[in-house]
Amino acid sequence: MLKNDQLEQWDRDSFFHPATHLAQFARGEAPERVIKTAKGCHITDREGNRLLDGFAGLYCVNVGYGRQEIAEAIAEQAKELAYYHAYVGHGTEASITLAKMVMDRAPDHMSKVYFGLGGSDANETNIKLVWYYNNILGRAEKKKIISRWRGYHGSGLMSGSLTGLELYHKKFDLPFPQVLHTEAPYYYRRADADLSEAGFTDLCAEELERLIEHEGADTIAAFIGEPVLGTGGIVPPPEGYWKAIQQVLAKHDILLIADEVVTGFGRLGSMFGSDHYDLKPDLMTIAKGLTSAYAPLSGTIVSDRMWRVLEQGTDELGPIGHGWTYSAHPIGAAAGVANLKLVDSLGLVANAKETGAHFNKVMTEALGRHPNVGEVRGEGMLCAVEFVADRDTRTLFDASEKVGIRIAAALLEQGVIGRAMPQGDILGFAPPLCLTRAEADEITGKTAIAVNKVLG
Repeated sequence: MLKNDQLEQWDRDSFFHPATHLAQFARGEAPERVIKTAKGCHITDREGNRLLDGFAGLYCVNVGYGRQEIAEAIAEQAKELAYYHAYVGHGTEASITLAKMVMDRAPDHMSKVYFGLGGSDANETNIKLVWYYNNILGRAEKKKIISRWRGYHGSGLMSGSLTGLELYHKKFDLPFPQVLHTEAPYYYRRADADLSEAGFTDLCAEELERLIEHEGADTIAAFIGEPVLGTGGIVPPPEGYWKAIQQVLAKHDILLIADEVVTGFGRLGSMFGSDHYDLKPDLMTIAKGLTSAYAPLSGTIVSDRMWRVLEQGTDELGPIGHGWTYSAHPIGAAAGVANLKLVDSLGLVANAKETGAHFNKVMTEALGRHPNVGEVRGEGMLCAVEFVADRDTRTLFDASEKVGIRIAAALLEQGVIGRAMPQGDILGFAPPLCLTRAEADEITGKTAIAVNKVLG
């Protein structure tokens, strides 16, 4: 295969890669992979290696790769109008149409959608809107945000503060003091092995209540959470969790931000995680599945009650002082319109539910009794396998053993991509929503081979 043999050196000399060991990569000690083509659930690199992508890029290629309908929509939009801004009431056919399509799918109490570029900037927008909202209501002290340990909400300044993973805080002077963290809804990692799921839910709600009482409810503006913990380990909430949390928030007049970047547009087998768990958020964060990553686009969906206060604010102060140059970019919006049409026409929400259930079932059957597998868990088209040194005591491997990383590498040798999740030995899967049962079985079978190679 012909290739540009200078490309690897250009890569190491010029390209600052995110989430990468920079020194090892620059020295040539870490692998480099240049992706060339992709179709369905598979990607192919420039060496000709074809890989089954069990993580849909970064949870994002929901409709699968190579969808010509989206490529053509992007091309047509670029030819007709590559760019115009959305400031002072400007719009494009694509951005207005996509806004309508998003709101048609959103919970009934939501009002408008603001478009950005990625999940991180959408969560920055969310916090600005929360602060603006409370200032307009004359509640200048009600500004702190509660997140959860192990939550992931981005890697910006505020969004990185909201994230509850140490890698995103170390040496970045984060988190900001306005951000507080509470118990992760991670039942497997509970301190008391005898505690039931319902009892653990009570513990999480009590911990939140104690934090609010300690800080003062008049200082707490909002609570942010993913319906299912994503990068923190792919952890569905314990029984009754979201009902209990929402009761605490309502009691103290604290806004709820549902970060639906991963769960939005079908991944759980429901259109949104808020539908799945009966959430009534004040703000919803969307990105990834909005365009299936064919073009960058994110959004903040604003509830009716917040929107009324935002309108009041502009009556008092004039135009709202927030916006990005690329907000509602027409190429991203065109990709979003074509993408959501495919989600509907291909029945991907139903497939995520049905094939996702099969995927979790066969993964549990294959690995659930392995002596070093503590838990196989998932929901919809999300699945994770957590590895432990001792199954009975839930004793973790020493981090220096890098068990999760080694299993992910062994799986890659089998031609399947899984993701070693941070802060634990957890192998995560979030395949495209078009995954077939045969592909789910292939991922499972090859995962079992990789686990047996590393752990026996």
